[in-house]
Amino acid sequence: MKMTTLCYIEQDGRFLMLHRTKKENDANHDKWIAPGGKFLEGETPEECMLREVWEETGLTLNRWRFRGIVTFLSDCWEGEYMFLYTADRFSGQLKECDEGELQWVEKDKVLELKLWEGDKIFLKKLMDGEDYFSLKLTYAGERLAEVKEW
Repeated sequence: MKMTTLCYIEQDGRFLMLHRTKKENDANHDKWIAPGGKFLEGETPEECMLREVWEETGLTLNRWRFRGIVTFLSDCWEGEYMFLYTADRFSGQLKECDEGELQWVEKDKVLELKLWEGDKIFLKKLMDGEDYFSLKLTYAGERLAEVKEW
């Protein structure tokens, strides 16, 4: 199982979203996701999240919250444990991302984007203000086959 992080950066009622269009052989191709990525050897979840956000956006996070763990299982891709964060204070300037286009999206419009079905579940939880949650999302291809919540 690989380990990853994802961070929804909030500002003025918007989330910073990444439309994944530039990487080849990308399981997230043409989907909208938040900044994040895979752990490097020896990294903590926070170190990974901070590094990935900076690499993909050019932003340095100054305040963030750990919101939950999402376990992904799939018949097509390697399993994954994802550490989920939100952030609302940052410094720096947005830069061009080599994985796709970054865009600030109104929170009430985010669920209209092309997202993974499971992402809609945890986005609703984030937007509803749940402090912490754990999800297990099982996919058959791109179809969400099973959801378990704790």
